[in-house]
Parts: sequence; structure tokens; C-alpha cells
Amino acid sequence: MKRLLFIYNPQAGKGILKAKLADVVDIFVKEGYEVVAYPTQSYQDAYHKMLSCNWEEFDRIVCGGGDGTIDEVVTGMVSRGISIPLGYIPTGTTNDFASSLHIPRDILQAASNAVTGEPFPCDIGRFNDDVFVYIAAFGLFTDVSYETKQEVKNVLGHLAYVLEGTKRLFNIPSYRMKVTCNGKVMEDEFAFGMVTNSRSVGGFRNMVGKQVVFDDGLFEVTLIKTPKNPIALQEIVAALISEQVNAKHMFSLKAERITFESLEEIPWTLDGEFGGNHDRVQIENMKQKLPIVVPKKHVKDLMEKPSGNLEKEGAQEAMKEGSLI
Repeated sequence: MKRLLFIYNPQAGKGILKAKLADVVDIFVKEGYEVVAYPTQSYQDAYHKMLSCNWEEFDRIVCGGGDGTIDEVVTGMVSRGISIPLGYIPTGTTNDFASSLHIPRDILQAASNAVTGEPFPCDIGRFNDDVFVYIAAFGLFTDVSYETKQEVKNVLGHLAYVLEGTKRLFNIPSYRMKVTCNGKVMEDEFAFGMVTNSRSVGGFRNMVGKQVVFDDGLFEVTLIKTPKNPIALQEIVAALISEQVNAKHMFSLKAERITFESLEEIPWTLDGEFGGNHDRVQIENMKQKLPIVVPKKHVKDLMEKPSGNLEKEGAQEAMKEGSLI
């Protein structure tokens, strides 16, 4: 019999997974798996479980939880060199990554996909000596996820992030940084920056560049300059609300690797969790490193299109010129 390791966070979201746990396990068993279930007990527990488990005994790993849980599991997989297909049951508050991959929000549908879907070779990121699944970011709003208490997230859901985030508009950070990317160097003051492999961040779409695919070895990079006056701030907020890039205040480009350097240590967030303070960050795309299970009917929508020469040429041109896209 095939074996499956099910690591889940019973507190993620509103604890909704606990009520359907028996049904989830039943789905796995009906697909021919012997299930080993492990509920995480604390922060970083999923990561340590991946480091200690005898993964050669398993044919599939399934992660249940939010962005922080899947980040821990994937980081542990990369550290151990584990290449077993990973199923994902998203039970967090925003679930941008799962949404981008067309993984169902419904728990039982996601559980079924985790054992019947198709492994897709998805890009992930190297952040200095760490790993992230779909976003590394600094600046405005990036501390909202890990500073918002789990109890508040459970009660208010996505609104918790919005309420907490509005407080930051009156205390906008500004970081003088040198950004090296695609053979170009940019020096400016930035209020926000993110390196992503996702089609939405915080529920916002179209803010991460266009023609996003997940196996091309390229990240989408978005940088927002520090507003110099209230009008500039208003224009940036309007762009965020309309989910459009304002070329006067934002850079948007594609990159395989990118380096950030600053005089002071800057706090970063990786997949919604605190990623440490750094004055130098080197980010590199680990192309097709993660075999994550997605619905079979959506595989072609996620991949770099073999016939998409125009898309590839456009991405290459953006890389070469460091142009806005």
C-alpha cells in the first residue's frame, strides 16, 4: 500500500480543517494510501517534522494549512532534498498561492486533488540561505500577516489584514536601496518591494506583472518608490485599489535573480512569516524545484507555453532592458 504523510495546522484559518479531518483522511484511504497524520503543535513544527521524518517511506506528502505551514513544509523538503509530490489543502486567510495554482478552496475538493491531481514542477525561491514558496517582500504592509494575531484572523478573515494594514498608511517606511537585476542597477528610496511567483498577493491581482507562469525560472518583481508628498501617496493608493501599475511610482519587471543592498538592516517577510532583518539579500529562482499537485485540467494554464514565443520574447526583452511591464 502507498503511504502518505499528512502534515496539517489545526489552527489555520478558522480551524475549519478539524471538523472535516475524518472525511479528508477517508478520501486519502479510498485512493489507496496508508495515512500518517501529524497536527503541528507550534511555529516551525512542520519544518522540523520534515527534517526528522523518514521520507523514503512515503509516496506523497500533503500539507494542510496557510502560507506559513506550506512554507515550513517546502523549506524542510528543500533542506532534505525531498522530491516527493506535495498536495496542498489551503485553510489560511488569503491563500494566494493556492488560488494562483487553481487548487480548490473547498477542503474536500482540495483533499481529492491532493491525491488525484497531477504533480506540476513549480518554481520556488532561494532567499540567502532560506527558502520561500511564492513571495519575499519588504516594507509597507509586509508585517501585517505575522503581526496580526491568529485569533483575529480566525474571526475577521481577510478583513483583519485590511484593518491592520490601514494603520501603516500613516507611518510609511522608506528604505534607501541598491537593486541589481538583469545587469541593471537601480538606486532609490522604496516603501515596498516584492519578489513573487503568484498571480495575486494579498488578494490583489495584476500587481505582480503580466503573463505570470510558474515554471519559467523567472520571478515577477514589483518595487514601489517612497511617496514624496500626499499626491504621490494618493496615486499609489489609487493604483493599488485599481490593481494597476503606476509607472511613475512603481517598477515592474521579471528576473531570474536579484540582489538588494542597504545601509541598514531591513525586515523581510517570506510567505507571510518574518524572514529576518538583512542589509544584503540575494534572491534566486529555483526553477521547477517543487512538484506540487494541481488539477490536471489547469496544468497547461500554469506552464510556460511551448508555442508562446511572443510571451518568451517579451519576458526576455523585459529582463534585458529592465523595462516596465
